[in-house]
Formats: sequence, structure tokens, C-alpha cells
Amino acid sequence: MHIIDELLFPKLKKRIVVVLSSTRPSLLLASERRMFARIFRRGQVLCVAKNLLGKNRSFHATLRKESPRILITGSLGQLGRGLAKILREKYGRDNIIMSDIAKASWDVLESGPYIYADILDFKNLQSIVVNERIDWLVHFSAILSAVGEQNVSQALQVNVEGVHNIFELCRRNNLRLFCPSTIGAFGPETPSNPTPDLTIQRPKTIYGVAKVHMELLGEYYHHKFGLDFRSARFPGVISADTAPGGGTTDYAVHIFHEALRQGKYNCYLRKDTRMPMIYLPDCLRATVELLEAPSENLKMRTYNINAISFTPEELANEVRKFIPRLEMAYEPDERQAIADSWPQVLEDSNARKDWGWQHEYDLNAMTIAMLEALAPTVKSSAAHLH
Repeated sequence: MHIIDELLFPKLKKRIVVVLSSTRPSLLLASERRMFARIFRRGQVLCVAKNLLGKNRSFHATLRKESPRILITGSLGQLGRGLAKILREKYGRDNIIMSDIAKASWDVLESGPYIYADILDFKNLQSIVVNERIDWLVHFSAILSAVGEQNVSQALQVNVEGVHNIFELCRRNNLRLFCPSTIGAFGPETPSNPTPDLTIQRPKTIYGVAKVHMELLGEYYHHKFGLDFRSARFPGVISADTAPGGGTTDYAVHIFHEALRQGKYNCYLRKDTRMPMIYLPDCLRATVELLEAPSENLKMRTYNINAISFTPEELANEVRKFIPRLEMAYEPDERQAIADSWPQVLEDSNARKDWGWQHEYDLNAMTIAMLEALAPTVKSSAAHLH
């Protein structure tokens, strides 16, 4: 290795030493010097290795020690991509590691670090934490409610065994852990309107049972081992960015696609089925705010978060303000029993008091945002088909 140039920054009192692996040193181009200066002022070092064939290989390493290194499991799902984007803007592109067990698209790979992570493989997880110097972990990997009822053994594996691995990983490595919970953690015996933070929890789905297990295990690890565990019970999440993941509340996303595509929608729930919902930007903001909240401010470890509650009929009427031709049909299936066992409205005064939670999107604002986001995509797909 040969030193080929030094970039001095008197004001910063820092120096970059640039090295290469060839046997013939050469000076950096003026454009390369400017690039070094620009990224160094951001708190980063760019290392460039030039081999004998003259090809460059580069990588960035963020030096800002105050920024946490964050691993997101299950990051290709409904929440992971959006959360990664927000956290990268706050903490730096390379400090946020997306992970999943599927092959990522090119846009994901180009947006920042992405790696394979199997939550059922503890050694794989441990190597990631060590090699990537992880400080915080956001655990999104899960089999959702409707899909879990079709494959209980897989849901137990991922939602229980996988969670055990995550908790042990965080305990051994002193990581801050965020695990989302759900309205599915409640059951038909729970007061439904409103549903308080602390109440009867007797869910009737394997997804809900696993989430109650996760909540209680998080409380136990916090009190027994001092694990910095945080959880929020999410309502149904409405998003235009990714396809629904197999949840009972997915109708509230499907209806927008079908209204724009063909002007009619066949809903699998009764028209009067009220459930709590949240628009994705509010959900992601709640995640970041709870993740960043000072631990001493948190009087509990699992919080309800509420935003909007509506029925399929109320949502359809709101959509008709913009698509008057929308036709609705209601044919309840096995998901109706799941929805009937869930809360209608979540009581979230503790979240608002302890860490300042406030939602921004009501039903009208969410409807407008969804239609504006999806209309160009649906029109483009229709034009392609014709």
C-alpha cells in the first residue's frame, strides 16, 4: 500500500490519507480532491482502491459517533422502506441497515445498505450486530393475521421463535429494541370503544397470541435485564407505497386501488365494521418518535397509538367524494370474525402525554393523499395494458 495524497483541513484540524493497492502511486485528479473535501465535511471518509487494471472500488464509512447504527429486520414489508428513508435522512445513509430474507430490488439496493438476515438463525443475527456495529434494532419481521391463520406453524416459527432470538440478541449486545404490536393483541372480551393500554388481552388469532407474548416478554426483559424495549400497538396501516401484507385491515388499501382501476370494490367485511386505522406517514413518525424518546420519559413499554377509526361504508362514502361512480358490495368471509374481536377505537392518552404523540391525517386528508399517490400509478398500468 502506498500513500498517494493527503487532504488537509486546517479549520477542521483533520487529515485524510488516501492509499491505493497498485505498485505505482499517482496523484488524485482535481475532481477527486473536491469530492473528498465535500464528503469529509459531511463527517464521512471515502476510501478509493485502484487496482492494476485501473478500476475503482469505493465505499463510504460514516464517522459521526453520535449517530446510532440501526438494523431493520423484515424491511421489505409495508413499513421498512419508509422507515429506512426517514432514519437515513436523520442519521446518515450508511448507518441504517435494511435486511430481509428476499432478494431486494435495485432501488432498494441503491438507496443504502441491504443485507440478508434470517431471524431464525441466531448466529447470522449475531454476526450482523458485530460486523455492522449495531446499536438499535427495529424488528418488523412477522407473519400477519390473515396469513398466519392459514399457516399456524410458520407463524409460530417467525412470530415466537424469531422474537426469542431478537430479544436474546438485544440483551447480549445491549441494543435498543423496537417491536411493533397490534390491535390484534386484543380479543372479544376487551373493551372495544375505547380500548385502554392496560386491559384484558385474549386474542383469537395466532398473530395476536404471539404479539401478546412479545409484549409481555419485552416487559420481562426490561425489568429483569434492563433491556431498552419499546413497542407501539399499531392500528391498521394504510399505505400507497407497498402492497398489503395479508392483514385483516387490508381492505382499506384495496378499496383505493379498485376504485381507481374499475370503479367498484367487493369488501370482505360488513359495511358497519369499525376498526382503528393509521396513514403510513403518521405510523412511521410514531415509530421514530417512540424509538428516539428518552427512556426516562417512558412510563410504560407498550403504548396504544390512535389516529382514525372508520367503517368500510364510511371510507367508501369518503372515496365517493372524489370518485362518485364507486360501487360497493359486501361479502364477509373468515376475516370478519377476526375484525369483530378487535378494538373499534384505541385510547392513547399515555402516548400523547409521555412522548408527545399526535396524528396528523384524518379520514379526509388520508383519502386525498392515497388517491393522489395511486392515481398516476393506476393510470399508467391501465395504459400499459391497453
